[in-house]
Amino acid sequence: MTSTLAPCLIVGLRNPGSSYERTRHNIGAVAVERFLSENSLSLKRAPQSIAADIAEHNLDGVRAVIALPRSYMNESGAPVAGLVKYYGIDLDRLLVVHDDIDVPFAKLKVQEGRGHGGNNGVRSVMGSLGTGDFWRLKIGVGRPPSYMQAADYVLGKFAKDEVEPILVAAYRGADVIGRFIGDGGAEARQYAGQLND
Repeated sequence: MTSTLAPCLIVGLRNPGSSYERTRHNIGAVAVERFLSENSLSLKRAPQSIAADIAEHNLDGVRAVIALPRSYMNESGAPVAGLVKYYGIDLDRLLVVHDDIDVPFAKLKVQEGRGHGGNNGVRSVMGSLGTGDFWRLKIGVGRPPSYMQAADYVLGKFAKDEVEPILVAAYRGADVIGRFIGDGGAEARQYAGQLND
């Protein structure tokens, strides 16, 4: 059976480079990398000098572009907008995967639209697209302690006892990505809620 769903774009927000690996801010990229690994997909440079690495995937007849920007988190908008334009992606078929301090730790939340919630990567994407009308998969990283700025907190690494549950959340996030590709945003939102139970 041929799917009627339009092509989609999945983007995992991150700061590139080894010094940012395993930081809270990069957990969205970890979920995307897990999806790539589970589907034996390899990254390549994006076309037209867009600052991203991409993999193209076909899931039950639905075309998906999976991307990790090469830019820093607060400059994510330009590569995302470039990919949206190049591949002709409808914004209701764009899923941005990112960390969120307002979602409970290691929980998932799929949401369409609304604000950036203080996440500078999402803020940049909204600015470049000129709208917030796209889907987000938020992975909760917990709130910073009272003495710490949020920016410093998300750039820090997970505590030892946090590593296992946050990786479980990222792996569940990979499953939600698959559901978004195959069934759309509303189904992915419901599925993410079920995974939290």
